[in-house]
Amino acid sequence: MPDLKLARLPDRTPVRIAITVSPELNRQLHAYAELYQQTYGAAESVSDLIPYILESFLDADRGFAKVRKEKLADVRPAAMVTVPRGRRHRAASDPTSTAS
Repeated sequence: MPDLKLARLPDRTPVRIAITVSPELNRQLHAYAELYQQTYGAAESVSDLIPYILESFLDADRGFAKVRKEKLADVRPAAMVTVPRGRRHRAASDPTSTAS
């Protein structure tokens, strides 16, 4: 199999999630959508804005990002581990191997 720089693309299939929100949160979301329209001149529905609001929130949460990074490092696939050039094709039992 060729060694490509681009990793396999992640699953991009949209997932529908139904949620129930409080009346106050609903008012805030609609107020946000109104402010968004005033700011950018484009009307977007609350349901179209919610995924981006959530993504922005998660991206800004430093504690969440730190834990995710630590967990990803723990389960990093072997294919993603960098192997120094010149040692890629040596067998583990090769007595001339200088790998430690």
